[in-house]
Amino acid sequence: MKNFFLTKITLISLTLIVGILLGWGFRAMTSATTDTHAHEEGKGLPSSWTCSMHPQIRLSEAGNCPICGMDLIPGEQGSEGSSNPQVFQMTPEALALAQVQTLVIGSSKGKKELFLSGKLQADERENASLTAKFPGRIEKLFINFTGEEVKIGQKIATVYSPELLTAQKELLETAKTKETFPQLYQASKDKLSFWKLSANQIAEIERSGQVKEHMDIFADQSGVVIQKNVSLGDYVSLGSVLFTVTNLNRLWLILDVYESDLPFVTLGDEIQFTVAGKPGETLGAKVTFVDPLINANTRVASVRAEILNVGNALKPEMFVTARIQTRKKTNSAEVMVPRTAVLWSGKRSIVYVKVPNVALPEFVMREVTLGNRLGENYQILEGLKAGEEIVSYGAFALDATAQLSGKPSLLNRSKTHQMEISAALNQEIAAVVSAYFQVKNSLVKDQMPTTANQILAQALAKVSSAPGTEKEKVNWEKIMAQLSKSTIEIKSAKDLSEARTHFSSLSATIIQLVETFPLSQQVVYQDFCPMAFTNKGGYWLSEFKEIKNPYFGASMLGCGEVKQTYQNNLLNSTP
Repeated sequence: MKNFFLTKITLISLTLIVGILLGWGFRAMTSATTDTHAHEEGKGLPSSWTCSMHPQIRLSEAGNCPICGMDLIPGEQGSEGSSNPQVFQMTPEALALAQVQTLVIGSSKGKKELFLSGKLQADERENASLTAKFPGRIEKLFINFTGEEVKIGQKIATVYSPELLTAQKELLETAKTKETFPQLYQASKDKLSFWKLSANQIAEIERSGQVKEHMDIFADQSGVVIQKNVSLGDYVSLGSVLFTVTNLNRLWLILDVYESDLPFVTLGDEIQFTVAGKPGETLGAKVTFVDPLINANTRVASVRAEILNVGNALKPEMFVTARIQTRKKTNSAEVMVPRTAVLWSGKRSIVYVKVPNVALPEFVMREVTLGNRLGENYQILEGLKAGEEIVSYGAFALDATAQLSGKPSLLNRSKTHQMEISAALNQEIAAVVSAYFQVKNSLVKDQMPTTANQILAQALAKVSSAPGTEKEKVNWEKIMAQLSKSTIEIKSAKDLSEARTHFSSLSATIIQLVETFPLSQQVVYQDFCPMAFTNKGGYWLSEFKEIKNPYFGASMLGCGEVKQTYQNNLLNSTP
């Protein structure tokens, strides 16, 4: 009995000890799990908050957008990515979701393709006029509408001609005395021949001894009527055009080529083209003529090819899409990128470049200078080099991500695009801009800017050379040279109109200056008047927001609008 109680006490004690140990273990695990979750939650907190409508807003805590009042959303998460503020990072999953594709660009030279549009036209050399051979009144018409086909020798009209009646009577009279007066007889026959009566018609008149009141006109050209100029009962004179016909067995293919693409088109280049009237069929031709003149309105030149219109299946005015395989080769290697890789805003063209040798995919926006578009590719003049990896598809999705992340994008110009210059040079540039404002204000007051222009020339003379790379120095020298040229032109201006014309060139260079180099002015406004220079428009810079037009002065002082605002040296907003 004693052993039974001892055994029972021992089991109870062991149960209590095991329970206590399990309780301690569970408490420790719970504490560790809680600490881990707390650590992970703290690690995942957003480092900044932004507005989906105004991505330039970046706050350190949640709240409302100070512009529109919307709830802020998490911005960038803290990461160990690149320290470069221009670079943004995306996960492989996000790239796959956005269907982003990249490629390594290389140099290319050789044959290029041009994609052009145009239309078919009738060959001008095949046009002909069917004219009245003698004066008279149209009694019958055998061709009644445009588009009707005419064959040579076909009767086209019947005419009553008093003059022709008189000439026939003269023939009959002279025929009676032709043995005595052969010259008169021959002259009367020649007169009828001059009016295009055939030898058979003349012989029939002479044989019958009767004059014909109505005479037929026959077609001397074959073709399709493209213009009808007479109606029944019209009186026509000698040589009047009754119908205009053309032969559609040969057509011209007319293509529009922009002036930038003209260097790549030469005589004999192969053309492959399609028309909607023959779907699925590709036709061929060769360049036979390049227009030496540029159309002043469309800024294109016409390229022509001649084609055979078998069975008249092709019609004039049909629209054509064509591809020219050019034979002209470039002298040096070029960097070419797919058309889908380029985002274009009208003033800027950008490409997204992938950062090499990083764990997670990183991208940076790159502004580029475009050359010619050749087929589905763009020529890159500046901004990229062979061997770089770019986004070839999905660039728009990347740009949206960059914009929401507050990074430089197509619509959000980089804040570090300007050159870094010394404080002394900054002051010198500020003096140039201030002198420019004096020139502008003189024109606003309808005064010749003689004194203000002298101050501007003196400010330019004091400006030192810009630091930086050789390329930056070249750009700096071009700007300074253009500014100096404009001051000389304004100085030699004979009146306000000429001074305002030169002021327009000065303003364009000043705008380039403030977008390239830092300014000490806090806020500068870029204004535009669409009515300046006979509705061609003119830009200028102003130190105040109120519009005061230097191109019209008091006559239209308020004409214009603020196009852009430069704040703290940078392009900040567009009202």
